[in-house]
Amino acid sequence: MHEPSGAVESARTAHEVGAGSTSEPFSPSPAPKRAELYHPQLLPYLESLVPPRPSVLQAMEAHAKATNFPIVGPVVGQFFYVLTRMLGARRVFELGSGFGYSTAWFALAVRENGGGEVHHVVWDESLSQQAREFLGQLGVLEVMRFHVGEAVQTLQQVGGEYDLIFCDIDKDGYPASLPVIKRHLRVGGVVLYDNALWSGRVWDESDTSAATQGIRELTQMLTRDTDFATTLLPLRDGVLMAVKLR
Repeated sequence: MHEPSGAVESARTAHEVGAGSTSEPFSPSPAPKRAELYHPQLLPYLESLVPPRPSVLQAMEAHAKATNFPIVGPVVGQFFYVLTRMLGARRVFELGSGFGYSTAWFALAVRENGGGEVHHVVWDESLSQQAREFLGQLGVLEVMRFHVGEAVQTLQQVGGEYDLIFCDIDKDGYPASLPVIKRHLRVGGVVLYDNALWSGRVWDESDTSAATQGIRELTQMLTRDTDFATTLLPLRDGVLMAVKLR
């Protein structure tokens, strides 16, 4: 997303593939109040370090800003790209893909790693179509696999092992997603969860919402699981990252 202080990921709660119903189009709701996590000059500085990116990515960022749609933004996108290249990842599965912005960074990296598969999953057909159009313009359709449905169930149905799995579904669904993701992540593979800081709500003891509790529980599950080595990166709204050890 274009990242003003307090980005709008929580607007995803209905559309992110955990919701189930596909009968109505997704319409982002107003973002709740969020803590100021970083110095106001940090994000512009980090964005200035992102290399020039394709015009299609910039168009996607403009679209997100115009429609108030949550995306990870160029700083986290560049991190995803670098991580995917470092892993030499050829198989990526994304749960909760929106209109394909984060998918684009994974797809560019997988293509440059020699090709493979990047799975885009969203429950809304119109979002899937938008992703096809943007990613077609980016020239990465040869590595893309598109699915419309509930994300965790889709991962179970598609099956296979993956080098990297990115999860950005409804936050109250985070804990239940981990056992499924773990089964489908290869040893040495990496799992990423978005919004791990939740604008500071994770350390606000008065916040007992299902979304906040879901992020807290997932974070404890990963950090205590000896099959993973886990760290929380304070990029944007927090990226929880873990490598599967065994």
